[in-house]
Amino acid sequence: VKSSGIDHLTGTAKSANMKIITRPMTADDIPFITRWMIQVPLWQRYRLDEQKTRQQLEAALRSQDILLVADTDLGARACGFTWVMPKGGFGRAYLRLIGVQPGHTGAGIGTALLDETERITAGISKGLFLLVSDFNTDAQRFYRRHGYRQVGAVPAYVLPDVAEFIFYKSLPGP
Repeated sequence: VKSSGIDHLTGTAKSANMKIITRPMTADDIPFITRWMIQVPLWQRYRLDEQKTRQQLEAALRSQDILLVADTDLGARACGFTWVMPKGGFGRAYLRLIGVQPGHTGAGIGTALLDETERITAGISKGLFLLVSDFNTDAQRFYRRHGYRQVGAVPAYVLPDVAEFIFYKSLPGP
């Protein structure tokens, strides 16, 4: 199922078989999101646990970071999310996390979330940067398809045996 675009007035992306609705994350979404996040092998490698992740997302809500979730018209709640720190560094916003719940990948949810995240972020920042692990080639392809380019790398930033690639995209900012 491929996303065929997002209606920026409603935050709804249309795909062949479902609608993806993006909306601000609420405190009620956090327990649900953290439960599925800790089951994802990528995040297990980074030793995320439910309590720490929940506390980080709650703090992000309090600090008014940009947190979005995706629901579907087929009943899937918070099946994806993004977390943007508006004052990330280099004078640009930082996409700290993006995730899609296992079983919902490949349905356009990540694209819908990234599109909406960029649209919102463009109002406050001239660009968006993120880190992606050297071994996460699927994510690297995803970001390149969406206009991001690798601008650097940070060796052993989080894990001693992993380089984090810095990706960046200019946005039609303020």
